[in-house]
Amino acid sequence: MAELDLILLGPPGAGKGTQGSQLTADFGLPHVATGDMLRAAREAGTELGRIASRYMEAGELVPDDVIIAMILERLADDDAADGFLLDGFPRTTQQADALAAQLAEHGRRLTAALLIDVPDEVVIRRLSGRRIDPATGRIYHLDFDPPPRGVDPAALVQRDDDREDTVRRRLAVYHEQTEPLIAYYDERALLARFDGTLSPEEVHGHIRSTLVTLALEEDA
Repeated sequence: MAELDLILLGPPGAGKGTQGSQLTADFGLPHVATGDMLRAAREAGTELGRIASRYMEAGELVPDDVIIAMILERLADDDAADGFLLDGFPRTTQQADALAAQLAEHGRRLTAALLIDVPDEVVIRRLSGRRIDPATGRIYHLDFDPPPRGVDPAALVQRDDDREDTVRRRLAVYHEQTEPLIAYYDERALLARFDGTLSPEEVHGHIRSTLVTLALEEDA
């Protein structure tokens, strides 16, 4: 099957992590989540990890060139030879330009940007309804996966990131900074849009069939 170099787009709460894990299993692509990558590089004490750590400890954003260098370093690993699924970067059109240029220098190009599209109110309901049982670490949802009998709802904890005001702020940042990538990739005929309000299984099926078609087209 042809190389699949992919970007995963969508607002917080769209289900990118769930779909990324499933696509990794389907196609053997490494799910390169930039937040995890930064933490792993810092813990491993690599040169780029030490550079990134200085910014992170100061509460500053890690510069684009450092993140892209880390991405390219990760993509040089054997498991990324047939493609990758990049999650969390780029976040702006400027970052997208820089990433495309660096990929081209290494003889690679994006196959598609996969957008899991979910309206704000659905995201807010999904995230603000989540609760954690501090005794077990089990995550419930007040509407979609309520706690069973024997678990006191009053004892469950809501993470700060899941509070409605925080979710709305995260969405505002997404619309301002990242949403322009939708038009950016659409203009380059790279955007594939999926309805994230469907069940995770349905979303997965639609993405999987799209990628199989793209891979066959690349092989043709």
